[in-house]
Amino acid sequence: MPEYDINDPTDVDIIRAKFNMLTADEFEEYIELAEERKMGYKNINILKTGQRKAGIGKYLSPKVIMWILNLTDKLDYEDDDEFEEE
Repeated sequence: MPEYDINDPTDVDIIRAKFNMLTADEFEEYIELAEERKMGYKNINILKTGQRKAGIGKYLSPKVIMWILNLTDKLDYEDDDEFEEE
């Protein structure tokens, strides 16, 4: 994921748009993956927060949105690696 500056309004709009594209069902899949990989209590809870706020990123801070997007990217990336190894 590219580096975004949470103090830049344009970057904040971009990360909010990326967050708003994720659905609650997609978050459910990410939560299940995170639990399988034992990613930790805090990470799983922030994904659950993302699931509750799916599509309405304006209620989350840019810092929280970045945390969620970084986790989803990490889960996607690791999932791709496992698929390639099989």
